[in-house]
Amino acid sequence: MITIKRLSLALAVTALMAGCSSGVKLDETPVTDAGATSTGQGSGAGTGSTSQSGISGVDLTGSAADKAGPQGVSRVVYFDFDSYVVKADAQPQIEAHARFLKASSARKVQIEGHTDERGGREYNLALGQKRAEAVRRSLGLLGVSDAQMEAVSYGKEKPASEGHSEDAYAQNRRAELSYRW
Repeated sequence: MITIKRLSLALAVTALMAGCSSGVKLDETPVTDAGATSTGQGSGAGTGSTSQSGISGVDLTGSAADKAGPQGVSRVVYFDFDSYVVKADAQPQIEAHARFLKASSARKVQIEGHTDERGGREYNLALGQKRAEAVRRSLGLLGVSDAQMEAVSYGKEKPASEGHSEDAYAQNRRAELSYRW
């Protein structure tokens, strides 16, 4: 009798764990082709264009420009659904941020990972962290010191766009670079 109860419990736990799993392996490091070039077509995300997200790139002048980041470069990197792979079309944007950070070791950036509302809280916190870490690693590969960067996750807690449409979800799947002194 006890064996049947244990077997039933084991099957229930297995079914619960299988139902909560995702096809995304958060423990693996994404492999990207850094040499890939963008065709210039696409969503415009991360290029300062407002066509997809309605969020414009940073275009500050004067003393506030250094605190905000490189002039004319978006501080938002967008991701595909259930992915933390930095897309090839974000590479020029990341390179501009790397040049900006390497120009002064006093500059520091916090990379904030975000997700859309789909999925559980823990999963989204982990995915947001992986997105922030992916951008941090990309900057590190371009020579930015680890001491200048911090990666944090907000998961689905701070959406850029309220709503339940694919457009709103796309705007929320992001990593934001926030400069600090």
